[in-house]
Amino acid sequence: MPHASMRAMLDRLPSIAIPWILLAVSAATIGGALFFEHVLGYVPCSLCLDGRQPHYFAMAAALIAGILSREANIGIGALIFLGLCVFAYLTGAGISFYHLGVEYHWWEGPETCGGGNLVANSLEDLQAALQGGAKAPRCDEAAWTLFGISLAGFNFVITLALAALSALPLLRYFRESRGEA
Repeated sequence: MPHASMRAMLDRLPSIAIPWILLAVSAATIGGALFFEHVLGYVPCSLCLDGRQPHYFAMAAALIAGILSREANIGIGALIFLGLCVFAYLTGAGISFYHLGVEYHWWEGPETCGGGNLVANSLEDLQAALQGGAKAPRCDEAAWTLFGISLAGFNFVITLALAALSALPLLRYFRESRGEA
C-alpha cells in the first residue's frame, strides 16, 4: 500500500477505536501462542514466555483506555494508558528482537535457556518425563517457522505494529495541541 493511502486510512481511523483494536490483536496473539502450546504441543522456552508478558500488560492498559474513551474525544486518561501500551509494546518488541538474535545466533542467549511449561498432568506423566530426561526447550532453536520467520519474529512484527498504532492517538493529540491539522 502506498504511503499516502496508508496515511489516509490511518487518519480515518477513530482514536476511540484504537484501544479496542489493541486489545483484540493482543488477545489474538496470546490466543495463538496458547494454541501452539496447548493444542499443537509446542512447549515455549523462557524467552517465549517473557515475550507474552508485555501483551498481558498492554491488554489491561488498552481495556482501561477503551473504558475511559469518550464518544467524540479520547480523553487524557485514555491517552495515559495508551502511552503505557506504547511502552509495553516497545518492550515486547525488544524482547522478541533479542529472542530473534538468539535464534539466529547473532548473540548468546541466557544461560538458563529453558524453563518452559514442564508441568505434568499426573504423577505418572511426571515420573515418565523425569526418567526420559525431559528437557526444557532451547531458546536458540526456533520450534516453528513460516516463510523462515519464527514465532519470535512474528511477535516482533506484531508488537512493533501495535506500538505504532497505540502511539497514533498520542501523536494526534500533540499535533492538535500545537494547532496543526
